[in-house]
Amino acid sequence: MLLKYFRLAVLFLFLCASCASPKVKSETSNSLLATDLKPFGRYLINPSQHLELISSAAHFGFSFEGPGCAIFASIPNAEGHDYLQYELDGVYQKRIKVKGNAKEPLIISSPGPGKHTLWIYKATEAHTGPIVIRSINGTNLKPLARPTAPIIEFIGNSITCGAAADPSEVPCGTGAYHDQHNAYQAYGPRVARALNVNFVLSSVSGIGVYRNWNSDGPTMPQVYEKTDFQANSSQLWNFKTYSPKVVSIALGTNDFSKGDGKKARLPFDSANFVNTYVQFVQVVKSKYPGSQIALLSSPMINGANRTLLQNCLTSVKTQIDALNPTAKPVELFFFQPMQARGCAGHPNVEDHAMLAQELEPFFNKLLQ
Repeated sequence: MLLKYFRLAVLFLFLCASCASPKVKSETSNSLLATDLKPFGRYLINPSQHLELISSAAHFGFSFEGPGCAIFASIPNAEGHDYLQYELDGVYQKRIKVKGNAKEPLIISSPGPGKHTLWIYKATEAHTGPIVIRSINGTNLKPLARPTAPIIEFIGNSITCGAAADPSEVPCGTGAYHDQHNAYQAYGPRVARALNVNFVLSSVSGIGVYRNWNSDGPTMPQVYEKTDFQANSSQLWNFKTYSPKVVSIALGTNDFSKGDGKKARLPFDSANFVNTYVQFVQVVKSKYPGSQIALLSSPMINGANRTLLQNCLTSVKTQIDALNPTAKPVELFFFQPMQARGCAGHPNVEDHAMLAQELEPFFNKLLQ
């Protein structure tokens, strides 16, 4: 019953804000437009002046007072759904579904009166489509920017996305592919939080260096420069938006994949893999000349292929270092083998915690 009355109160505030005459915005307000927010990750402001969260774990924050606030969010697909997730007063809460045909705002309730801090994250990846944030209503709202800190950009595939990691609400093998996404709990954001740094996820499920899990492309080198990682997109990402101190690249799992067993699949081509990887790292270095490049192996590849991948990454490092003798040498990190417990052989949220713990000393050293 209290939630019902709170919803009505929030909607009343929204209507009042809509009818109010224009005035200079003070430090706090009872309504925030999308253009007032300070998002982090890959995003854009669309022609309607709404915020589109694009990349995995793209996020924004604000403070409010009182029992809660309302977020007006939508997705382009009226019949579909997507997920946000949030952190309230520094504590992770849960995922929340964004329905395409929803008419009411998403209500975030707080534990009580006083000032609260809220960070909203996109739980899913770019290929799921953008989540559109139109406005926010509440009491004494104030947009928050990320604290000044070094940035790690995590380039990768479904593992980096946090895909298939969280079957707590929708069991494995049921629902849509993105129903088990949990980008907030993926290893990259976990490492960043542990080291008190900022992060950007540039990741696509099923993607590889020279081929994808079940196709020849488009691969990461073909989509990396596109804002939404779509090959046919005309929107190019502005790489001057961030200057990461470290760029982590974790690709190769899908190049080694045997596919679905139906479509013809040639054996892994190590020469093609290494040559294409070297070219891609050179592109990344051209975007971020001063960044430290780190190449990660795959926790999902074991046995002889694990050794082969490690040898390939060592070859990539050798060639990149030779091409850039005055730059910081490329660093390598090889995961320990893992028997992943998530959906379709992916790491689950507990596995991601283990991967992050394994990675923390490595990234901590690179950030010094």
